[in-house]
Amino acid sequence: MLPAPCYVISDAHLGVADRDAERHLLSFLRSIRADAKSLVINGDLFDFWFEWKRVMPRAGYRVVAAIADLVDAGIEVVWVAGNHDCWGGEMLRQDVGVEYVVGTWRGEIAGWRTRVDHGDGLREAEDRKYRALRRVLRNPWAIRGFRWLHPDLATRIALGSSHASRTYRAKDGGAGLLRVAMHDLAQEQSLQLLILGHSHVPIVERSETGGLYANAGTWLGDATFLLISEDAVELRRWRIGLSGEVSELLRRERPGN
Repeated sequence: MLPAPCYVISDAHLGVADRDAERHLLSFLRSIRADAKSLVINGDLFDFWFEWKRVMPRAGYRVVAAIADLVDAGIEVVWVAGNHDCWGGEMLRQDVGVEYVVGTWRGEIAGWRTRVDHGDGLREAEDRKYRALRRVLRNPWAIRGFRWLHPDLATRIALGSSHASRTYRAKDGGAGLLRVAMHDLAQEQSLQLLILGHSHVPIVERSETGGLYANAGTWLGDATFLLISEDAVELRRWRIGLSGEVSELLRRERPGN
């Protein structure tokens, strides 16, 4: 079980995000060290992440160090791989110390029976071609072959291969993942909280069966995140103004049982 308070972030896309987005994220990670008990990174923290034997991507290294500091402080960190940072492994698990999951994470967060998925490939019709491509990109032989490329060349290829999924909200405004979430909550009524990312659309929405769908949104301009306690799921926005760091409450939901 991940203890409360638990913070959830997703889709920072470090490497293409501007300096303000990274600065806000660093400020946020340093701030939550004071009270957080757990943190969930729901994919695409980096726009590209790949682990060579002795090399790591340069972008976002300060954020990786900040996450390692959280782990050293006793804060549990779960990182669910997204479609841009799904090639993690030994460094994240052993050197940084996070629980790195490729696929679905299931467990309890602050007492909520929870499922966490990044959200890529979940839409039945719209994501059919992507699911086929994903099987190729995540094939062990493809990963092994990519590792032979020089990191500078490999990074250039990776960053040049995709633009829409990192710079824009979903074309359907998040409706596709909302539909998936409502269906899954109806099918699995014991599930109290379903957390997705990927769409860049922040939302907390209750299903007809009482379960909650929550999406932390993105740090690309929005800097939104989720704060989960035993009695509420809150959608918040992080701001750095003249008065200092501000956590602005956007929406709050309480459990139905």
